[in-house]
Amino acid sequence: MRRLPLQESIGVILRSTLNWIQKRPLVVSFEVTDSCTCFCRHCDHGGPRDESRQLKARDYDRYMRVLHPAVVQVSGGEPLMRDDILDIIRTIKRPSGLPYLILVSNWSHMTEEKYLALREAGVNQFSVSLDFPDDRHDKFRGLPGLYDRLSELMPRLGKLGYDDIVLNVCITKENLPYLNECADKAVQWGVNISYSAYSSRRTGNKKLFPGAPDDLKLLKKQLDQIKHRMNHTHWIVNSLATLDATYDYFANKGTPGCMSGQRFLVVTADGMLQPCSMQFIRFPLDQQDRMIREFTRQNKCDECYVSIRSYLDKTFRQLFAESVGAHFGFKSRKAYQNRNLA
Repeated sequence: MRRLPLQESIGVILRSTLNWIQKRPLVVSFEVTDSCTCFCRHCDHGGPRDESRQLKARDYDRYMRVLHPAVVQVSGGEPLMRDDILDIIRTIKRPSGLPYLILVSNWSHMTEEKYLALREAGVNQFSVSLDFPDDRHDKFRGLPGLYDRLSELMPRLGKLGYDDIVLNVCITKENLPYLNECADKAVQWGVNISYSAYSSRRTGNKKLFPGAPDDLKLLKKQLDQIKHRMNHTHWIVNSLATLDATYDYFANKGTPGCMSGQRFLVVTADGMLQPCSMQFIRFPLDQQDRMIREFTRQNKCDECYVSIRSYLDKTFRQLFAESVGAHFGFKSRKAYQNRNLA
């Protein structure tokens, strides 16, 4: 999540603290469709899917009233394939300004008009996938022309000055040498960037997992350069602790202690609760307590370090200190727009 000015951060911190005490999820990911425009090599979604059972826009109000998350991620599939996506966003957003709302999209359907309408409806952050700093992105995603679309839209929308676009680079064996080139692209386009970790659990493709000794050596070099750049910038939005834990995840080929189902969970397109997008045990909306008992407290899975988990996989003291001291800022938004290549 990008760094927030003080006025936007207080509500998120207070709601997160209350949810932590009450064992409610801090973050909920609404997968509003299983359909997608891409066929990504690291994802089990792809292409058109049955949409007959997916929730209606009005249904999301009930989920918000029960779960009360501080942060919501709206994803898919490709959420912009929903014709009613603006109504979904408006339903999720509460009069208080919460939750902090992140739209996760490949931007194949994005336009400037949609971007502005989504901001007006309540989106706080646009998380946009980037696998390579050039048109190899298209091959990895299975959608020709996608990189050209990003290259045209990103600089234009970045210049509007809202500072709400974050490129998300999922670290794989194939893009490992190009992590800092992706950061250079974020600078060129005037947007932010975040890094997350590949998991083979979703597709079973272990060839994309950078766990060999040479991979780890290169990963450390790339992350050290990223951390050096973070001394001079605010547009790389990971914390240092998260980058270190990401390296450890690859080095150890796993990270135990996942709290999915309690600190974060997924609502599927047809309205069931899942602990995460890679655990397919399902529960009705009113049975999160049962999910915690039957899954979270018994969970031995260590096979991912996805973006949501990387932000929440900490003690309360660590999470609170990191939120106040790193993720949430006390400078004006304009201060965040000063970028350099450091």
